[in-house]
Amino acid sequence: MLHTDFLNRLNSLHLSNKPILFFDSGIGGLPYFRYFYERNPRDTVIYIADRGHFPYGSKTREEITGILIELAARALKYVEPSAAVLACNTASVSALNALRETFPSVSWVGTVPAIKPAVLASKTHRVGVLGTDRTIEDPYIMELAKKYGPGVKIAALAAPDIVQFVEHGGERAAETEKARVVSPYIERLRAVGADALVLGCTHFLLLLDTFRRLAAPGIGVYDSVEGVIRRVEKISKTSKTAPDAAAAGRMSGAVLLLTGSAPIEPLWQKRACAFGLDICLLDSLDSLNCPNNERPVP
Repeated sequence: MLHTDFLNRLNSLHLSNKPILFFDSGIGGLPYFRYFYERNPRDTVIYIADRGHFPYGSKTREEITGILIELAARALKYVEPSAAVLACNTASVSALNALRETFPSVSWVGTVPAIKPAVLASKTHRVGVLGTDRTIEDPYIMELAKKYGPGVKIAALAAPDIVQFVEHGGERAAETEKARVVSPYIERLRAVGADALVLGCTHFLLLLDTFRRLAAPGIGVYDSVEGVIRRVEKISKTSKTAPDAAAAGRMSGAVLLLTGSAPIEPLWQKRACAFGLDICLLDSLDSLNCPNNERPVP
């Protein structure tokens, strides 16, 4: 169901604070959103979960790029963001440059795997990287490793089963279930002597506590959440001081938009509630047919 409150918010954005856009194929980017919004609760944040094209990891670079250019164009009909975050490692390594070229007025921030800190911290010179097939196959991973640690060996493992597990409710599963899907990868990394693990898919962050528990002792777990969000804050000029009277009256809030015409599933409603998000369908907004970048009026 389309929320009048959300339409009011969209209609007022050009008069108030520009929103931060987060893009992901599903739930994976929500930890990035949460970290940003907890630090910046006065900002307006729109999180777009592209469930209509999930998963990205099994698609080609060209397919992912085409999907994201179209999705970005749809979103930019409604809002002029202060920053747009590709809260998806697969999307970032595949389409970040193309999005910057296609939409040069938008400040795009990618979520590339945290290879640098893991490589620099490794004492065994063996680093594990978990990701989707598309991320693991991309030469960008090895290029980063060579740049920051020429002698480091990368054990790159595709873990599409973990992505599917999380997307279909795994973050709410019992700890024994989480351990069942995570532990085989940890054991494979121990077997090759890795002492650092890079979570190269944002979906994995929903199981961060499980990864850390199973990796200890001996394997450090690395992600890019803090570095990415600090970059977003810098770009969007987010203020950490007390707002003035005018700023206090600005429209703010957090909204989850789902792609696809299917009704909103109960699982997504629970996630929206857990993360403090209003929720509606992007297709419902598109049906308003806003021409020439005009924002919808309720």
